Amino acid sequence: MRGYLFDLDGVLTPTATVHMHAWARLFTPYLAQHGAAPYEEGDYFSYIDGKPRYDGVRSLLESRGIHVPEGEVTDPPTADTVHGLGNRKNEAFNETLADEGVAAYPASVAFLDAVQASGCRVAVVSSSKNAPSVLAAAGLADRFGVVVDGAVAARDGIPGKPAPDTFERAAELLGLPTTACAVVEDAESGVKAGAAGEFGVVIGVDRGVGREVLEALGADIVVDELDELIPLLRPTPDDTPREERA
Repeated sequence: MRGYLFDLDGVLTPTATVHMHAWARLFTPYLAQHGAAPYEEGDYFSYIDGKPRYDGVRSLLESRGIHVPEGEVTDPPTADTVHGLGNRKNEAFNETLADEGVAAYPASVAFLDAVQASGCRVAVVSSSKNAPSVLAAAGLADRFGVVVDGAVAARDGIPGKPAPDTFERAAELLGLPTTACAVVEDAESGVKAGAAGEFGVVIGVDRGVGREVLEALGADIVVDELDELIPLLRPTPDDTPREERA
């Protein structure tokens, strides 16, 4: 591979935990107020993980049979709309990030060091609109010249995960064909996005979804930590799609 397209939350940084706490702060009281089934940790992985924020709100509400107006992106966090709830979650995320902080996974930084030392190009592809602040908090902002996050996707009208478009845009900005790039993901929607495109390889990082689930969704390789792959790093002789390689 000549390029690596990294998801952020759960791959480079444990901000998935911050997101999980923020979603719980939003939906635990909200579902109780509506007399719906209580919010559980598994709901994060099934309905929210890896998706753009408002899609996550919509998906979770649909799972409980709750219907609210879409509203507008400018809705205040107090609004009982999809966008209002999404903005309320963003407030909860920023509060939780300030309280808990974030540090990059050491094994992921070791892998990032190795791929950059080998001359590979790297990008971050995140559904979160908070990617720049998370990268800065984790001390990784100067490592990535290309960041395609939720704000970029919204600005440019790029479909979010599980569509492959944000990863494709990152490859384009790196100046590489998608077949020369690896997608590195931990979320179901992100692995689906990688499998839906013509990428060289889809690497799944199991942070709780489960190895079998990631493989079934299209991950070519699944690891517990990215530094497991350092001994396997080697140049790829061509950009042939993975399904056509011997």
